[in-house]
Amino acid sequence: MTNSVTGYLLSRHWRDTDQGVELCFWGASDNGPVRIQIPRQEAVCFINRNTPLSVSNRVRREQRKLKSLDGRDADALYFKHQRDLTSLRQQASELYESDVKPGDRYLMERFICAGFEAEGEWQQKKGYRSIISPRLKPAKVEPSLKALSVDIETRGSSDQLYSIAGAVMSGSDSTNRVFMIGDGEPPLTNGFKLHYFANERALLLAFFEWLRLIDPDIIVGWAIVGFDLNFIERKCRALGIEFDMGRGKDSSAILQPGSTGQRIAKLPGRAVLDGIDLLKAGFWAFDSYSLDNVAHELLGEGKLITSSENKVARINELFKNNKPALAEYNIKDCQLVNEIFDKADLIEFAVQRANLTGLAIDRLGGSVAAFDNLYLPRLHRHGYIAPDVSSDSSGMGSPGGYVLDSMPGIYENVLVLDFKSLYPSIIRTYCIDPLGLKQSGNDPIPGFLEAHFSRDTHILPGIIEELWDARDSAKQSNNKPLSQAIKIIMNSFYGVLGSSGCRFHSHQLASSITRRGHEIITESKEQIEAQGYSVIYGDTDSLFVLVGDKHSRASANKIGNRLTSTLNNWWQEKLKNDFSLDCFLEVEFETLYTRFLMPTVRGMPTGSKKRYAGIVIDDQNQRTLVVKGLEAARTDWTPLARDFQRALFHRIFNDEPYEEFVRDTAYALLNGDCDNDIAYRKRLRRKVDEYQRNVPPHVQAARKMRTKPSGWISYVITRNGPEPTENLTSPPDYQHYLDKQLAPAADGILQFLGTSFSAITDAQMQMF
Repeated sequence: MTNSVTGYLLSRHWRDTDQGVELCFWGASDNGPVRIQIPRQEAVCFINRNTPLSVSNRVRREQRKLKSLDGRDADALYFKHQRDLTSLRQQASELYESDVKPGDRYLMERFICAGFEAEGEWQQKKGYRSIISPRLKPAKVEPSLKALSVDIETRGSSDQLYSIAGAVMSGSDSTNRVFMIGDGEPPLTNGFKLHYFANERALLLAFFEWLRLIDPDIIVGWAIVGFDLNFIERKCRALGIEFDMGRGKDSSAILQPGSTGQRIAKLPGRAVLDGIDLLKAGFWAFDSYSLDNVAHELLGEGKLITSSENKVARINELFKNNKPALAEYNIKDCQLVNEIFDKADLIEFAVQRANLTGLAIDRLGGSVAAFDNLYLPRLHRHGYIAPDVSSDSSGMGSPGGYVLDSMPGIYENVLVLDFKSLYPSIIRTYCIDPLGLKQSGNDPIPGFLEAHFSRDTHILPGIIEELWDARDSAKQSNNKPLSQAIKIIMNSFYGVLGSSGCRFHSHQLASSITRRGHEIITESKEQIEAQGYSVIYGDTDSLFVLVGDKHSRASANKIGNRLTSTLNNWWQEKLKNDFSLDCFLEVEFETLYTRFLMPTVRGMPTGSKKRYAGIVIDDQNQRTLVVKGLEAARTDWTPLARDFQRALFHRIFNDEPYEEFVRDTAYALLNGDCDNDIAYRKRLRRKVDEYQRNVPPHVQAARKMRTKPSGWISYVITRNGPEPTENLTSPPDYQHYLDKQLAPAADGILQFLGTSFSAITDAQMQMF
């Protein structure tokens, strides 16, 4: 029967068949899963019309009203099979868009990002509806997606599976399950049901059957693709059973394309979201992205077996002697993941990101592919095609963000004036665009490196405008995931244009953004100083303006608002007079620091960059210490140094006594009272035996561990060198912590008070 349905894309796949390229899209709808099959498609790319090509019966060449960006006429090449196009790519040069995947091209040319409407004849299958060759168009969809958290427990790094746990997000505890190797009747449990199985084969088959019953749209977890799903797939292969985690009869797999080692989950009809990757994509920052640490920082609770214990030994002991306790640990990890996803709104962030970029909901990174999805179909509507991605990264580079020299010192009343989304606003204002660069026309807008841009033939400024308006609407409706997703994609455009992995890569494009940013920051500084104020620092899109101690907080705020208005008006007039352009640059009065520290580079008189601290007072008169780049904000420093520096800043910024605090901290360290806070943490990037010439402290400590070292290494500097916290045999080297942790953390601010850490503590040190 013919009908239409709206849905949200969950997975996309293609394959070569005897009839041609077949596309398969799975989506979620209000009436359950939807499988869309589009057979007999052709793979397509383009070639310059004057480029000879021996046409075989596997390639069809047709003239099209399309041009390359340099103005040459182009033909389209059609292939029955994608493998034939791939084969030609390896032989021919000067092909265009031959690296665009069939499914991505099909969707982008219809401007389908994630939400869709499909109209055609449907068939009801077991657990889903199927449609072949429907009419597809974009639709605005707010999906309600069912998510399941999955976690496994194994015997260390061996191939022995102990258990699999699953917890439905926002579901009843009665649906939660733990499938475990065991015998006898499992005891009653609280918050989940425990099942025992005689062997791994029976356990996996039962888990897959339960998965089909729960039928989630999304599977979530912690390092879920690289560890949990990859382990399950390998175990299935070893046992000769199907890795049955998708929907319908489509096969599932864990793929490892390329040489990066990154694995991808191909589960037809289901998306897989990893908590670590999503947090990083959303620019969440944590000391460590371990589940235990993130749970403690976000939720105030952690795992039942902590990383400070010998986790592998503890899990093995529980499996042998207390299986219900291991099941509780297993399901608790699932529940923590669900709570983190809920707290950080990670699924909504992923949904909105896919809505904006056209990337699959579970594909992270991919900023170049997202740019293609947004740009290519619009380029085609202008009658142009794009080149393949080039491996050529030669030529003059573009500078990074502009950072002004700083004026070190302790100050009162420092304003921060910030250009709202500076690089996107430069693109929009100066019409910076790949097509506009090639088709600059008469009366172009000058860029840098001899670039010129068309005033009316461009695409990217319009994309920026749409995203900008959408972000303003998201802010008004307090839709934080959408606002954050838009901000990230807008700010990625400069990096994309400056990347050799982008088909539009151009130093002229990237430099016309960054060098214009340099110019804007420099000229804004001059305008502020012309009004009698000092700019003590500038960083890419911000200016730090000194008002001084002659003004109250209220007076300083008025000055900030006035400078903002004056600067915005000046830029509008300048752009109108110099270029006849509308100005989309917008300065905001972001912050007032009532007390502010700009330190020097350690051991030098020059001011530092990207390192400062200050006090911000909110409308409720609450004082907050903000630290950027200094020891208190760096996870590679010990908790002792970070806490000490923050406490010292609070005292000095609030005009409280500090010398006794400094001496007391030094005394406590030497007395052993700080031993719980002196451990360093650093990640092992390679195997310990691969470090030969330069062996850093964390590797030296790792070599002394009783267990096989991996991941993060926690260690202490002792009198016998670095030792792991799990196997300390020597007393701490307290002099090291005085000289390398407390003194540097203190002297960054004490130098401006005419003293130092050693001057305050020397008399006391003589007692030890």
